[in-house]
Amino acid sequence: MRIGVLTGGGDCPGLNAVIRAVVRKGIGVYGHEFVGFTDGWRGAMEGDTVGLDIAAVRGLLPRGGTILGSSRTNPYKVDGGVEAIRKSMANLGVDALVAIGGEDTLGVARRLTDDGVLVVGVPKTIDNDLSATDYTFGFDTAVNIATKAIDRLHTTAESHHRVLIVELMGRHAGWIALHAGMAGGANVILIPERPFDIGTVCEYIEDRFKAHYACIVVVAEGATPVEGTMTMRTGELDAFGHVRLGGIGQRLADEIEQRTGREARVTVLGHLQRGGTPTAFDRVLATRFGLYAVDAVHDGDFGTMVALRGTDIVRVPLSAATEELKTVPLERYQEVEVFFGA
Repeated sequence: MRIGVLTGGGDCPGLNAVIRAVVRKGIGVYGHEFVGFTDGWRGAMEGDTVGLDIAAVRGLLPRGGTILGSSRTNPYKVDGGVEAIRKSMANLGVDALVAIGGEDTLGVARRLTDDGVLVVGVPKTIDNDLSATDYTFGFDTAVNIATKAIDRLHTTAESHHRVLIVELMGRHAGWIALHAGMAGGANVILIPERPFDIGTVCEYIEDRFKAHYACIVVVAEGATPVEGTMTMRTGELDAFGHVRLGGIGQRLADEIEQRTGREARVTVLGHLQRGGTPTAFDRVLATRFGLYAVDAVHDGDFGTMVALRGTDIVRVPLSAATEELKTVPLERYQEVEVFFGA
């Protein structure tokens, strides 16, 4: 069997570990051939490929990013996009695909499965917001990077008696902000699942200063205020209809300074959360996902995604992975509220 591999959406630590595991087991155990489609679904449509053999994947385990490149191309938004994928697969003799990606990439994989293309999915998102899997690789690395940044900002906040705001990734789900904020000892954590009251946030900040300590506010990029309490800006849409986010940290800083008179500064980690070498946890999880994904292809179990349940890797329907986002439940947020303010 000849198998195509692609990575779609935002890059994240661990992608190369998946590719490595798929190829190593696929060739070494099953004798399959592999080809990599470059830049996600764009490469699959246009037939742009690179060779994937044992030599090509050596040394990939600790390497961040993806050697295949990525994009946010949506073939269902391109005239003839699905037919182009079928044609390029036929021309290249590719029998099936392993698609490594998040909600959007796997949503395309699900639709392609319904349209007769043989696909197995691997969940990838630093946001940890995919249903049907306990964790996704890249999340642990992002949380560690954010936590280290928060640790460093505590000393600057105390030295200058400032409010320091840390803006982290998280469009619809606040898992990174929740975990990094809790691990880093943030005094306020704001997530998309729980609209915030700017007045209450300012009260927490004043309480912190009354205790003679400066304040660290961690905010996910998708966090929003209670309606009518703050004005927010909107941005342009990407190929999957998502608003390009960014700016909530600075908007908060302006509002906090105006309301409290306290000096506020913003640190936006942005793509720093995506870059660099994956943690040991993410290397292991990504490797296991790759090993089990090629098993699913070999077994002909298409239309499925590998997932982590407890400590086991299982197969779930792609539809189960993409039907709804896994967001932070109220009880998890209530755990960290204990530490807000003082």
